[in-house]
Amino acid sequence: MKRKLLMILYSFTLLNPMFPGILSSEIMTEEICEHLRNRVEVFEASKEMKAGEERIFSTAMLQRFYVRRVYVPVWVSKGGPLPSVSVLVEKLKGAYEEGLRPGDYHLDAIQKILGKVEGNIKSKKPLHQDRLVDLELLLTDAFLLYASHLMSGRINPETIEPDWHADLKEADLTAGFETALSENRIKESLDDLLPQSVEYNKLRKALIRYRQISRNGGWGNIISTTRLKKGEQSQAVISLRSRLLASGDLSEYNNRMSDIFDEVLEKAVIRFQLRHGLKADGIVGQATLNALNVPVEERIDQINLNLERWRWLPLDLGKRYIQVNIANYQLDVVENDNTILSMKAIVGKYYRRTPVFSAKMTYLVLSPYWHVPPSIAVKDKIPEQRKNPFYFEQQHIKVFQGWGENAREVDPQAIDWTKISKNFFPYHLRQEPGSWNLLGEIKFMFPNRYDVYIHDTPMKGFFEKTKRDFSSGCIRIEKPVELAMYLLRNDPKWTRETIYSAIEKHKEHTIILPEPIMVHLLYWTAWADKEGNIHFRKDIYKRDERLKQAMLKGLDAH
Repeated sequence: MKRKLLMILYSFTLLNPMFPGILSSEIMTEEICEHLRNRVEVFEASKEMKAGEERIFSTAMLQRFYVRRVYVPVWVSKGGPLPSVSVLVEKLKGAYEEGLRPGDYHLDAIQKILGKVEGNIKSKKPLHQDRLVDLELLLTDAFLLYASHLMSGRINPETIEPDWHADLKEADLTAGFETALSENRIKESLDDLLPQSVEYNKLRKALIRYRQISRNGGWGNIISTTRLKKGEQSQAVISLRSRLLASGDLSEYNNRMSDIFDEVLEKAVIRFQLRHGLKADGIVGQATLNALNVPVEERIDQINLNLERWRWLPLDLGKRYIQVNIANYQLDVVENDNTILSMKAIVGKYYRRTPVFSAKMTYLVLSPYWHVPPSIAVKDKIPEQRKNPFYFEQQHIKVFQGWGENAREVDPQAIDWTKISKNFFPYHLRQEPGSWNLLGEIKFMFPNRYDVYIHDTPMKGFFEKTKRDFSSGCIRIEKPVELAMYLLRNDPKWTRETIYSAIEKHKEHTIILPEPIMVHLLYWTAWADKEGNIHFRKDIYKRDERLKQAMLKGLDAH
């Protein structure tokens, strides 16, 4: 059997230049190779793969990898570990910098075996083949598992969030592993799998800084029973200075221990409020105090969770796209990594959460009808009609029997609305175009399975609020005409004047976009701006909580 395996390996190396010198004593021995084959074949027949006491997670990939190599080891030879082992170990230690846990990749077990092997080498004792094969398997599993997590994230969001669609990246990691080995690019091949965006790297740097703050003791709580503002004098002001110095909102200056709330401190409070999505008035009220007293460890968790969300995104969002940060209630238009248009947004209520997904915007509609979704009709509109028989008339809502061109208009006064329920609703409600229409003057369409779109709203007062989760799932925006002008900028017949002129006709008009554009609905509760300042937002949908719990759990085998 040994001789047969050796002949297979000899033939394999002649035909495959990827493994030059594979039979030299410096690279492998026949015994290790056969031992590895026996272990992997046993794995195929068992329900759970283990190396020592450690569970192997990337079972299918690992088996495919070694079959492809004819069980030639990667990390060990008869003389012990190869130089590439130290390269991978250092990368696994660096998982911490990506918001991941090095322990998930067998790091402790690998270092323990390495210590024993190196001890045997120093004392010139024989090396145990079982131990070398354990090391081989753990290192390969660690590489494949870590590569998978860097490429697509540790958690599949769709397993914890039914309204979160991730465009998870797929690749043959075993083939990439072979290439990395042949080109001696273990470190580089893993780096290539990381999100390449500037924003991701800035968030990583923020993670390093906040961990340093934690190592320095973090920041203490500010205890105050009254609002703190310019001109106040109290012990709490000293605590406030210390807190803002720790987070970098206040620079070092001579009045560090002053208990007087001066103009410099007011500006630092405003800077903090802007970073946390609070009313930027320079006054430390309850909302600002609560944000100041969030422990640095919780902020570190927040950064880790959002680094994970970056790994769920496509490698390339596009040179030109629309981005909605749901947690920040904001829409941005981005071109070549520069934000060229920003506006406030209103997103879904907690029980009608705006989903996370990407889709292509292909058209917009001026003076749109609002076809009331049946769920909203039953829950919201019909109860109003029951209370006020003239509600539909006052809201310019028409009632139709059926849908489509053949739908027949019905007098709402002729319907017994007390008999209508979610189980019996044979009607279609349509609100006519006009200033009263809940979609406003324009809607922007990017067809998707959630039936979510971006639109105007007649209720402009909501944009003055800092917390803007009032919709039924769609995104209402502050500057619809500006967005329409941007999208139609290459069509000379559409100017601000012609857009308004078409709207004033109160007649629905569809415009196909000259250039479709990707729309990314995202959920960032932590991110870094161009200057590297870290921003935090409240977890309005409790998505951070669910993701944190999932990240804390053990790994599942693949």
